[in-house]
Amino acid sequence: MSNHTYGPVLLKIDHVSMEYGGRPILKDVCAEIQEIKRDASRGQVVGFLGPSGIGKTQLFRIVAGLNKPTSGQVVLDGGIPVHPGLVGVVAQDYPLFSHRTVFSNLCLAACRKEKNTKAAEEKVKGYLNEFDLLEKSNLYPVQLSGGQRQRCAIIQQILCSDHFLLMDEPFSGLDLLMLEKTSCLIQKVANLDEKNTIIVVSHDITTTAGVADHIWLMGRDRDAQGNIIPGAHIVETYDLVERDLCWHPEIITTPPFMAFVAEVKNRFRTL
Repeated sequence: MSNHTYGPVLLKIDHVSMEYGGRPILKDVCAEIQEIKRDASRGQVVGFLGPSGIGKTQLFRIVAGLNKPTSGQVVLDGGIPVHPGLVGVVAQDYPLFSHRTVFSNLCLAACRKEKNTKAAEEKVKGYLNEFDLLEKSNLYPVQLSGGQRQRCAIIQQILCSDHFLLMDEPFSGLDLLMLEKTSCLIQKVANLDEKNTIIVVSHDITTTAGVADHIWLMGRDRDAQGNIIPGAHIVETYDLVERDLCWHPEIITTPPFMAFVAEVKNRFRTL
């Protein structure tokens, strides 16, 4: 078992509900992410799983501050109500301005927080160097590979938000090599600061569990007759830290990890 303690709550989803046209989409969703304190600096990675159409996108947008719930709220470190810009969002298409270079795109993001242009540029150079993109500074997005655009989009969101990052289906359509690289990238971003908090929305149970320290599983309840009750919520949370199933590179090849993935898949099928 890894030596660790839990610190303050960094993000809290507090009894969030949403209706559309009088129909419940989300119903009393509650979850929280705590800072995990270890000897080594490490942030938090939460895997957010659920069937298609269950309401993940709606909750994703609420956590990002892009949509307002019908009731409840999302608060960040220190009880700050979420609003656009506090939580970075890395979309599947990695949107960057096509007419700007990589450096220009990232400086534009950095200047949202840094009032001093020189300080913003130095910050951008530091991240480009950290993510092995310094030599791509003067290229345009169309000249980058998919993996390079993903890294740029992540840097962009880190620069203009604080410690919170939402990633929408980062493993979708990737081959095995790119899956491994993307998994390493997510862990690298988390480990830049112990308060860094990444929520990965995905359908890929195995890969998501391989990078996460906690898993949220979204679903709907059923009545006594087996009929679905409208309104999704987080039906299961899994603490991979307590199970000693994270932070070890070789863990995904072990029988306990594979048994955990099977457990989640079996629960997934009931949703």
